[in-house]
Amino acid sequence: MNIHPTALVSQKAHLAADVQVGPFAIIEDNVTIGSGTKIGAYCLVTGHTTIGKQCEIFTGAIVGARPQDLKFKGEKSFLEIGDHNTIREYCTINPGTGEGGKTVIGSHNLFMANAHIAHDCIVGDHCIIVNCGTLGGHVCVEDYGFVSGLTAVHQFVRVGKHSILGGCSKAIQDIPPFSTCDGHPARVFGLNLIGLKRHGVSVESIKCLKRAFRVLFNSGIPAKKAADQLDPALMTNKDVAYLVEFIKNSERGVARSCQKDDYSEGDGPDVRI
Repeated sequence: MNIHPTALVSQKAHLAADVQVGPFAIIEDNVTIGSGTKIGAYCLVTGHTTIGKQCEIFTGAIVGARPQDLKFKGEKSFLEIGDHNTIREYCTINPGTGEGGKTVIGSHNLFMANAHIAHDCIVGDHCIIVNCGTLGGHVCVEDYGFVSGLTAVHQFVRVGKHSILGGCSKAIQDIPPFSTCDGHPARVFGLNLIGLKRHGVSVESIKCLKRAFRVLFNSGIPAKKAADQLDPALMTNKDVAYLVEFIKNSERGVARSCQKDDYSEGDGPDVRI
């Protein structure tokens, strides 16, 4: 191990042989860190935290500190971070709340400077949270989700796969998969075409998603009801089927089209603290 002489590493922590720990970093009890991971200067890694292989955590990040939740009474909770993640300067990532609660982060993610991942969040693979992006408690960001800078995602909101949330947005309802959203509150502006093409989604799927989006978000009726009016032939496409399942399983409601000014009756946001 390459541990700077000013770093404080607990003898109860479990570090792979090639982990690097920078100046004045602190690694506390119950922490496990995988092979090839680098912990930068002045970082704190604490709690029941597991970090995978080949991650890099930059200066001043605080990983695993107790959740910022008034209900938390010191129960044993966990933070699990996968492989090949980049956690930039001064990010904060909290464990779960309640006995056995977990925050779980996948692999190949980028968390830019000052991003915050609150308690009980689930972040998939290949996600990007830009500078000062904030995930409230119990937020789920699916694979390839992109949360832009200074954007806040409310508690219990889901950010669907291959979606992008514009800078300085406020997400209070679920962000549909494959979408581009922006605003206060965040609204659907259309497909995330650049992201879909970049990540190899087929031309056929993109055509089907375009047709589905016109019905789901531009028909003037709530998305859950609009889903029942989709052409059955579209539902044979796996990406459209996933989109519809996401919408029908939404508990907070789904973000509206940017063309709508008001929430439809009975399908507005449920703001929970």
